[in-house]
Amino acid sequence: MRHFRPALGVLMETEVWPNLIAGARQAKVPITLVNARLSERSARGYAKLGSFARGAFGGFDCVAAQTQADADRLAALGARNPVVTGDLKFEISPSSEMLERGRVFRERFGGRPVLLIASSREGEEAPLLDAFTRNAQPDVLLVLVPRHPQRFNEVADMVRARKLKFQRRTEHHAVECGTRVWLGDSMGEMFAYYSAADVALIGGSWEALGGQNLIEACAVGTPVLVGPHTFNFAQATEQAIAAGAARRCTDAEAGIVEALALLRDPAARLAMGEAGRGFASAHRGALAKTMARIEPLVGGPPK
Repeated sequence: MRHFRPALGVLMETEVWPNLIAGARQAKVPITLVNARLSERSARGYAKLGSFARGAFGGFDCVAAQTQADADRLAALGARNPVVTGDLKFEISPSSEMLERGRVFRERFGGRPVLLIASSREGEEAPLLDAFTRNAQPDVLLVLVPRHPQRFNEVADMVRARKLKFQRRTEHHAVECGTRVWLGDSMGEMFAYYSAADVALIGGSWEALGGQNLIEACAVGTPVLVGPHTFNFAQATEQAIAAGAARRCTDAEAGIVEALALLRDPAARLAMGEAGRGFASAHRGALAKTMARIEPLVGGPPK
C-alpha cells in the first residue's frame, strides 16, 4: 500500500480479511465490502469471535449488501450503516461468443435431450450419477461440469466406474451416439454450457454446501432445479422459484427424476425458460447503486 498508494480498496461478498482491513485503515486507504452476503451460519461463526469480528466489520467505510437480511447480519457484527444495493451477479449477461459456443455444443450433441449438472462439488457427483444411471433413457446426454478443475480426473474416474461411456469437452470431437456423459473439463464456459442444455441442476445444493449461482442459467432461459441446500444464494433462489424459473427438489434422486420429466415436457421448459429471462432482467440495477456508494470514497480518507 505504501508503494502503490491505492485510491480505494474493494472486497467482494464474503472476503473479510481483518489484517488487510486494518492495514488499509493504517495507510488511510478507504476500503469497502460490496455485493456483501453473510449466511446465518457464517454470522454465528463470526459472532463467536466477539470484538475481533466487530473490529473487522467495523473497519469498512462502506458496506453494500445484496439483501436486507445480509445487511442486518452485517450490522449486528459491527458494520457501519450497511446499505442494500442488490446482487451484482444479475448484471452479467451472456456474450455473443458464449451463445455461439453453446450453439456449437448443441451441434455436437446431435439433437439429443441434454441434462446439465453445473458446478458440481465433492460428494454430489456420485449420487447424481447413480440416479442418472437408474432413471435416464439411453438417448439422454448428461453434461457434467465440476466446479473445481483439480477434480476433473476424479469425476472422470467416477463416470468410468459406473461403466458409462463418456467423452471430454477438451477432446473437441462430436459426441458419439453411445456416449452417456460429456465431461465439461474446461473453465470460463458456463454460459455456453447453460445455453446448450435443456435443463440444469445447480451444483453445491445437493449436499450442505450452500449452492452455486443460478442467475446465469436463468439469464439464457434454461430451466433450473436446485437441491435443499442453497443458503449461500438464499434470496436469489427463493425469488427464482417464486418467479417460476426454478424448482426445488429434496435430493439427488428427486432432482434427476424431475429433470427427466421436464425433458419430456417442452411446454413446461418453455414457460420456465421465459420466467428465468424475466427474473434475471427484473433484478438488474445493482451496479449503478453500488457505484453511487463507492465512487465518492475514491481517494478520500477513512472516516
